[in-house]
Amino acid sequence: MLGGGPAGAWAALAAAHAGARVVLVDKGRCGSSGPTAKGSVALWNIPPGPAREEAVDRSFRHGGELGDQEWMHRVLQETHRRVDQLVRWGYQFPGERAGRPTRVRLDGSKYLGRMRRSLIVAGVRILDYHPALQLLVDSEGVVSGAAGLQVRNGFGAWSVRASAVVLATGGCAFLSGGAGSDVDTGDGLLMAAEVGGELSGMEFSNAYALTPVGDLGCAAVADEVPGPGIAPAPDLALHFATLYDESGTALGGSGFGSRAAAFAAIADGRRVYAALDEIPGPLRKQLARTPLFAAQGCDPVRIPLRAVLEGTVRGTGGVRLVGFDCATTVPGLFGAGDVTTREPITGAVGGFGGQGGAWAISSGVWAGAGAAGFAGRRPGLGKARPAHGAGLNATAGIDPRAVVGLVQEHTLPLRRSYWRSAGSLRDSIAELDGMWPVTEADLGGKGPDRLRARQAAALLAVARWTKYSALARAETRGMHRRTDHPGAASDWRVRLRAGGVESVWVRPEQCDPGEAPQQADLTPA
Repeated sequence: MLGGGPAGAWAALAAAHAGARVVLVDKGRCGSSGPTAKGSVALWNIPPGPAREEAVDRSFRHGGELGDQEWMHRVLQETHRRVDQLVRWGYQFPGERAGRPTRVRLDGSKYLGRMRRSLIVAGVRILDYHPALQLLVDSEGVVSGAAGLQVRNGFGAWSVRASAVVLATGGCAFLSGGAGSDVDTGDGLLMAAEVGGELSGMEFSNAYALTPVGDLGCAAVADEVPGPGIAPAPDLALHFATLYDESGTALGGSGFGSRAAAFAAIADGRRVYAALDEIPGPLRKQLARTPLFAAQGCDPVRIPLRAVLEGTVRGTGGVRLVGFDCATTVPGLFGAGDVTTREPITGAVGGFGGQGGAWAISSGVWAGAGAAGFAGRRPGLGKARPAHGAGLNATAGIDPRAVVGLVQEHTLPLRRSYWRSAGSLRDSIAELDGMWPVTEADLGGKGPDRLRARQAAALLAVARWTKYSALARAETRGMHRRTDHPGAASDWRVRLRAGGVESVWVRPEQCDPGEAPQQADLTPA
């Protein structure tokens, strides 16, 4: 298992309880790194009945009719089962002690702590601070393990042979500064593409979050690129807040509609504020205790906001899956969580209604069971070699910060990602493509430099896939907004596949749902 977030943890548990020997490697510490560990997690958890049917219909329409209702029903069913399992394990959902039995939001750190304990009980071997850099493949192209670095052991090399691998490395937030997203640099997407994997929905990878201006100065800076370490305000609190522009005009009513209007206002150069006094009391107190809101010299009612790119973490795009067992197009490689496309359940929009949290659980369970089944059918492991990887040269001829800087210039600003046009996209593609040969030839190093170089290569690769896919979809649908094609077109009601490393390609997808996986019992021994 590559990745120790919720998707990787559920996958490891499912594989272990299916009888497989499991090794889980994480770039950070499993249970305390990544976006989930830094905040709360919404869950798309709806009991069976008319409400679930209505939710599926609503999600299908809201996603530009690119989703799959069978996938949605399966995710809702699996999530509901696993939430009940969490309760049996002793997890206490917020609000239940107060008599509000709502199981739609998790405390991220407690949730992952509970998952880590379950992994240990299940006998999973956990290797913390072991970022994966490459996949191993045999002579027939079947994925047969992974290799990487040991951050806490002098950056020595590690290699694990395996009969199947689950990618659960998270999405790509382009080092935008979101809480916990420093580990989400698109490594898994690049590793999958390097062994022939396909991607899907990469044009729907421009999700943004609202966060207070870094120094809480009373004047917001329009379209400012956030620096590292700036964490978004609690998303739930801002969901309740009324948002205003600099003239005092309310933006789009409330909830997600107001956030879309706020992003548009910031992209147009207007300042945007949140009304803190209109947030429910407990959430207002939670915000007031944070350093950002405790800063002196600002009106606590008018909190200046800016947009922070969350990319594929809250967006949709990722590695394409070809079956309900979460197999990818590459034999031996399975995917779970944010590294995979969420188009089957979100369509052209991101997982803002809890679909992301539900997908991590469901896809994790299915990928783990699918990988265990594949490993059990595999006759044995032959010789394997590391797949060719960009940014892994022995010496460095270019500073990875130059690559990251170029990528961020063409991804972070709203004028580059929120609003798109053929002209801006072609401009970005030309500059990003021009950097790729330099990256392959001159990016590398040893120790920590090797890790930074590999991350820079992954960021560049993901940026190219997003731009090419956005240029190919000549319409506006969901979070993909083309100023030169402002409306949705009926002939674009199709998903777009993408791939290629040296030369990027994009073409329509033909769906192949495959077979349903067997259900796994993840009760700890």
